[in-house]
Amino acid sequence: MSTKRSGESQTPPTREVDPLAFTGGLGGGLRADIRRRLPFYGSDFKDGLHSKVIASVGFLFFACLANAVAFGGLTSVVTGGEIGVVEMIVVTGIGGILFALSSAQPLTLLGGTGPIVIFTGLLYSICRSLDVPFLPVYAWVGVWSGILMLLLVVTDASALMKFFTRFIDEIFAVLIAVIFIVEAAHSVLSTFTESPRNDATALMTVVLALGTFLLARTFKNFLQTRYLQRGFREFVADFGPTIAIAVMTIFALMLPEVEVEAVAAPDHFGTTSGRPWLVDMFSLPVWLIVACLGPAILVTVLLFLDQNITTRLVNSPSHALQKGFGYHQDLAVVGVITAVCSVFGLPWIVAATVHSLNHVKSLATTKVEDNGVERIVAVRENRVSPLVIHILIAASVFMLPLIKQIPMAVLFGLFLFMGIATLNGTEFYARLKLWLTDPNLYPDTHYVRHVPWNIIRRFTMVQLLCLVVLWILKSSPAGILFPLFIAMLVPLRLLLNRWFQPEHLVWLDADEEPDDPSLGDFRP
Repeated sequence: MSTKRSGESQTPPTREVDPLAFTGGLGGGLRADIRRRLPFYGSDFKDGLHSKVIASVGFLFFACLANAVAFGGLTSVVTGGEIGVVEMIVVTGIGGILFALSSAQPLTLLGGTGPIVIFTGLLYSICRSLDVPFLPVYAWVGVWSGILMLLLVVTDASALMKFFTRFIDEIFAVLIAVIFIVEAAHSVLSTFTESPRNDATALMTVVLALGTFLLARTFKNFLQTRYLQRGFREFVADFGPTIAIAVMTIFALMLPEVEVEAVAAPDHFGTTSGRPWLVDMFSLPVWLIVACLGPAILVTVLLFLDQNITTRLVNSPSHALQKGFGYHQDLAVVGVITAVCSVFGLPWIVAATVHSLNHVKSLATTKVEDNGVERIVAVRENRVSPLVIHILIAASVFMLPLIKQIPMAVLFGLFLFMGIATLNGTEFYARLKLWLTDPNLYPDTHYVRHVPWNIIRRFTMVQLLCLVVLWILKSSPAGILFPLFIAMLVPLRLLLNRWFQPEHLVWLDADEEPDDPSLGDFRP
């Protein structure tokens, strides 16, 4: 276990307890999660009183707000305006506050995700084709899904995540990161294809997006330079993304003669379509209410996998977390949020992979190893940063005119920064880059030292093919089955035991770098 730096919270490690063990009793896993995490509840707030937490709030508030605006806008498009930006901001704020206060792993941030938006759009299309009202169907699907997730909680279903390895986690993480990068690039480049095209607007959009990205990346890497004192470098690195957003927003406001797209928020608080907040759920016949169980099962699979895979990534041993975590407790909170918010026609939210990983990194203390690899040695685990982030998001519905001053291009630049930062944090992407790297300059990583290059290439190619299939499927008419294909990655991973030698899989797919080269009887 890594040694904590001076000033970090000193709490006893809890990793010797297996959080994914079946307890054999109803709700046993949930009770174990609460017992494991409850003793740290007070320190979660005490450890949040630190400048690093303030920097994290400044960065992630804008990131989560950008996520709510972007995916809220996409949801409005795919649902004909029945669910939109305001609903996404409301559910992100309220749901995030509840999760920060009652979850086992508060470092996980909730929000809308690309796969959920895609599923919501497919459900809307089905309702239109069957000539049934969308919002009541949506509400019942969400309520059934919330109930199903609670059933999964009391039966310790999250223990199934022990069959998910880094092979699957990284495919999912890279998929979500690529969605962020592609959406950012598409939104920026689309200004060149608009009719009529405004060259000044298009150029300014590129400048703002790339400027935000480059400044955020430069400031974030400033800690690794030799300039000035370390304390100042840490300050710049921690607050880098926030500074980048402020600088580029001020730059845009200084050139009012160049029009750029502002945040797509309404002028006042209210539902996107002007409907009442409470959905008339009982306007549907009984048979249709029961039939909503079908799509509810599919969305439950999606939310279950999205939540738990992101939680696994957050709890990765490489993050050196000390306070423990609880998959069952986190899923229970998401289940309650899903059921309750669906009654009001609010979007479904779940652990947001890119934001959660960037949240951990923003709270991390790192060092550069002798081989040039940056390693996390401690993370300031707390509830203050996620709580304040989501309180600010909830309050933002009353500051809509002010928020509309932020150019969308700046937020897309932030999307690009987070997507690339997430990619750079995965071994999958690192192995992909080896294809274009001089063999004499390969990094001194554990898998490069112990696994032949042709085996590394074959393993990476399997992951790449899975990623391509997922990308194609999510955009196809069969996209509603997207969650099932993610689940099918588990038996595919088990089949790899026939195609690769076990000792090679240990080095390529272990949750953390094995310490013993002989590895004993370890099997991933």
